[in-house]
Amino acid sequence: MCRMLLYKGRQPIQLAHLLTKPAHSIINQSFDSRLRLDDRRPINGDGFGVDSELGSSPCIFTSVTPAWNNMNLIRLADKIKSPLVFAHVRASTAGSVSESNCHPWQYGRLMFMHNGNIANFHLIKRRVQESLPDEIYFNVNGNTDSEWAFAVFLSQLKTPLQAEPFCHQELKEAVVKTIAKLNAWIKDAATILTTPGNAGIATDDGPSMMNFAVTDGVTVVCSRYVSSRYLEAASLYYSSGTRFEKCNSSHYRMVKDNRRQDMVVIASEPLTFEKADWLTIPTNSVIVVTSKMNVLIYPVVDEYHNPTSRERSGVEQDIPVPETPRISRLYLLRVKSRGRPR
Repeated sequence: MCRMLLYKGRQPIQLAHLLTKPAHSIINQSFDSRLRLDDRRPINGDGFGVDSELGSSPCIFTSVTPAWNNMNLIRLADKIKSPLVFAHVRASTAGSVSESNCHPWQYGRLMFMHNGNIANFHLIKRRVQESLPDEIYFNVNGNTDSEWAFAVFLSQLKTPLQAEPFCHQELKEAVVKTIAKLNAWIKDAATILTTPGNAGIATDDGPSMMNFAVTDGVTVVCSRYVSSRYLEAASLYYSSGTRFEKCNSSHYRMVKDNRRQDMVVIASEPLTFEKADWLTIPTNSVIVVTSKMNVLIYPVVDEYHNPTSRERSGVEQDIPVPETPRISRLYLLRVKSRGRPR
C-alpha cells in the first residue's frame, strides 16, 4: 500500500518541512514505511506526486522515479511554500508504473488521492465505467482502481466542475456515497462467480482499503475505511496546532498555543516521534477540515460499522475526537532502534 500526506494551514508552509526534512518525512516513508498492514512490499518506490496551491490554482508534480531518488523534488521542496499540500508515494497494487497512474489527480478545482485497494476491481470495472457520464469517463487517463474511484466520487457531485468552493457536507457525503457504491458493486460481483463457466475467474478474498483524500482547495475530506467489521484499516493519523516547529536538524514538533488550530496535518504515518502530537483517525470514519480550520470526524455507518470497537468510540458527534493517541509501543521502539539507511 501507498503512503500519503496532506497539509492545510492558515499560512503557507515550505514543502521541505513536510516532504524531506522531518525524521519520518513522506520521502523517508517511501523507503522506510513502518505501519503498513502488508509486509509484501515495504517500499513505496513506484512513483510519487505532490500538489501545492500556487496562487488560486493547483500545481501537480508527478514522476515514476522513487521519491527518495528525485533531486528535482528535493530542490522544489526547498523553494515552494503553500497553504495546502497533497503528497503521495506509490506502491502499485493495480495499474502500471506510469505518470498517468501517479496520485493525486485533478478535475476542475478538485484534487484526489488514495491509499489502499478496491477488492476484486477487475470484476466491477465495467459496472464502474457504465455508471459514469461521458465527461467524467473521458477524464480518466490511467488504469488504476484509484483513479476510477475518483471518477465515481466525481459522479456523486451535482456540479463537479463548479467554480465556487463546495460545501464540506457535500464533499463528505460524496466520499461516503463512493464507498457505498463500490461496496455494493463488489457484493453484486460475487454472484458472477456462482455462474456456470466462471469458476476459474481469479478473485481477491481480502477487503477493500479505501483511505481517500479529496480537496477543493478550501475544504479537505479524508476517509479511513476497510470493508470489514473487525479488521483494521490502513493507518491514518492527524495532528493540529499553531505551528510545526523544527527542534533540530530532523526533529519537529507540533506547537499548540492557546488551543488554536492554525494548521492540520494528516498522514499515513506520523512525521515526528512526539507521541502526544498525533491522534489516530478511527477506522471506518471520515475526517473533515473545514474552511475555518475546524476538524470534524464522522463515523461511516454501514454494514461494516462496529460501534463497539474501541477505535470507534467517541466519534458519534461532529466534534474533534477526545481520543488518546494510539501510536503503538512497538512502533516507538522501532523508531528508537532504527535510523535512516545509509
